[in-house]
Amino acid sequence: MQKTIAPADADANAASGELQRKGALARKAARALAAAPADAKNRALLNVANELEARQPEILDANAQDIAKGRERGLADYFLDRLLLTPDRLSALAADTRRVAALPDPVGETLDMRNMPNGLKVGKRRVPLGVIGAIYESRPNVTIDITALCLKSGNAVILRGGSDAINSNAALAAVVKDAINAVNGVPGEAVQVIESPDRAIVSQMLRAKGVIDLLIPRGSQALINRVAAEATMPAITGGVGVCHTYVDKAADINMALDIVDNAKRSRPSVCNALDTVIAHSAIAPRFLPALAARWSGAGVEMRCDRRALSMIGPSSGARITLAAEDDWRTEHLALIAGARVVDSADEAMEHIQTYGSGHSEAIVTEDYTAAMRFLDEVDAGAVFVNASTRFNDGGEFGLGAEVAISTDKMHARGPMGLRELTSYKWIVMGSGHTRA
Repeated sequence: MQKTIAPADADANAASGELQRKGALARKAARALAAAPADAKNRALLNVANELEARQPEILDANAQDIAKGRERGLADYFLDRLLLTPDRLSALAADTRRVAALPDPVGETLDMRNMPNGLKVGKRRVPLGVIGAIYESRPNVTIDITALCLKSGNAVILRGGSDAINSNAALAAVVKDAINAVNGVPGEAVQVIESPDRAIVSQMLRAKGVIDLLIPRGSQALINRVAAEATMPAITGGVGVCHTYVDKAADINMALDIVDNAKRSRPSVCNALDTVIAHSAIAPRFLPALAARWSGAGVEMRCDRRALSMIGPSSGARITLAAEDDWRTEHLALIAGARVVDSADEAMEHIQTYGSGHSEAIVTEDYTAAMRFLDEVDAGAVFVNASTRFNDGGEFGLGAEVAISTDKMHARGPMGLRELTSYKWIVMGSGHTRA
């Protein structure tokens, strides 16, 4: 008797088939791309940038469909902001892609070459990782950022975006495919986009060791936790940002207000935005009321410890509440900020150590010794002195763009650009050497 295949089984089989087919194409393309000349890769990237600008109307139309569906489903404002594409954001994506094209090609770079006592020349040569897998939610710009960095670093890529951005990602993928196919020397199969919205494809990707060499998740803590628990290949499983700014007793108050305000309000839905401001008790009675006054008309909710609450007092228009324990460990992704008062830098750093995620941490101070101690002792992917945590970004760090901001310590930390998508192989040059 012939077995009937249930719809769910059929969907899973289709998803598996798509990954196997596109994975095989990506692996074959990776070998060719690893040897592609830099000028060919650069032409492909410049084509992508030009097409992003030329085809802006169709991309924005596709994005508008995703935004409308997201609103119908009641998605949170921060999620919709991450999903949104605008003319300015597309122009920024094109500019970032051109910056990646202008960067030196890392592939083939020779490292640490030295002459051994026996006459052998031993060193390292930078090589691509192979095939990068990316699973990401809500942010269609990731389609371009990861593609640009993977192509330039000689890696093929398999992209699996979220269903919330399905129309946006399809439009961007079409731009990428057309741009790459127009360039000789760059295999068009180097960029593979998973079209199936079936969630079974995520499970397939997590088990695709031998097809995918490095897996990068971009999205919720739930996604990152799942990848950390289930991935059979190396994965970047950090990236959640619970970020702090410590206003030291020696801070310039006006500078601190500007930095903290920028870190919270310039784009609250991203991972490098401020979640908690920590103020030294010697400056808090002046700083916190001024901050509350600035935020009172901006819709920022302040969740304060009891000391901060007592210092701010009644403030017209301000949204001020007593913080709960969970507020200190939450990545808010919204116009919400914790506020805490401490009596020392030690206490501030202890709070950061306890509740931080190792993403972005900052101190505002005019005391050089305090600044250097903060740099030395705070454990995070990026540590700032007198600057907003919003600068923790591949473009701002001169990387052109980023595939992720890693809070891991192996194999990469902080914004991951071209070099972070490469490994190396030892190269040894002799003249008939044999080992005794």
